[in-house]
Amino acid sequence: MPAHVVVRDLCKSYGGVAAVQGASFSVEAGEIFGLLGPNGAGKTTTVECLVGLREPDSGTLEVCGFDARRNPREVKQRIGVALQTTSLQDKITPREALRLFRAFYRDGAEPQDLLERFDLVAKADAPVDTLSGGQRQRLALALAFVNRPELVFLDEPTTGLDPQARRELHAAILQMKRDGHTVLFTTHYLDEAEELCDRVAIIDQGRIVATGTPGELIARSHVRQSVTLTTASPVPRDRIAALPGVSDVTGDGAMLNFQTDQPTATVAALMRVLEERHVELLDLHVRKASLEDVFLGLTRESEK
Repeated sequence: MPAHVVVRDLCKSYGGVAAVQGASFSVEAGEIFGLLGPNGAGKTTTVECLVGLREPDSGTLEVCGFDARRNPREVKQRIGVALQTTSLQDKITPREALRLFRAFYRDGAEPQDLLERFDLVAKADAPVDTLSGGQRQRLALALAFVNRPELVFLDEPTTGLDPQARRELHAAILQMKRDGHTVLFTTHYLDEAEELCDRVAIIDQGRIVATGTPGELIARSHVRQSVTLTTASPVPRDRIAALPGVSDVTGDGAMLNFQTDQPTATVAALMRVLEERHVELLDLHVRKASLEDVFLGLTRESEK
């Protein structure tokens, strides 16, 4: 199937300040795609250009097979959008809001079905200003699904939510994929992206600095693995620093931490050192690079 989103050389500036600088990426049909970056990286501007809220300075945007700049009405009939903040009248109820939004589209879902799907039946006729943060976010998702969208855009959907509400929203996003929807969401939560996304694009200072599955990005990165060593008696730090691939040795006494880019060779040499010195090993923990490590490494390189 063709990609649901194609972005080529997107540029957008505000008063001479470049928010997005030549960003390019694609989102395949049926996947959860994360646009990952620190605050101010250009995530929201990119999404706003894709959904027609902002006019790009240049670039090509294809959404659901349409040129999004030339056919914004057709695109809007096929997408659902939940931005960081959904502004509604304080006294409107979820049922009323869903009926109102349903009227904007050629075809759509029944409000009662959406109230049930997003666990809002108990609050269906309560004023919006009485809803909790998690309930408001679920209402925002219900409004994004009112037109039965092919593609859903979620901009920082879990910002400000408590842990329970975040878990519930994660489950809702995974259910979107199981139901056949394509999802593009922005986040700066690394654990969220690693848990939910089929693929991610890391954006920093308006530029895409890497794209791939979380596993691919970790495998391709030059981030070193972290090792924590605990022994019954001290091992000299300089002896550990001399092991193959080792750098950044910290700690003292019988507990040391260090980095390695040759974990297999490092551990093999370490075992020989401990055996030669008759030192008992109490604990050895090797932690592979995470998406957070990759993210921090790439954004530091981008700043340089």
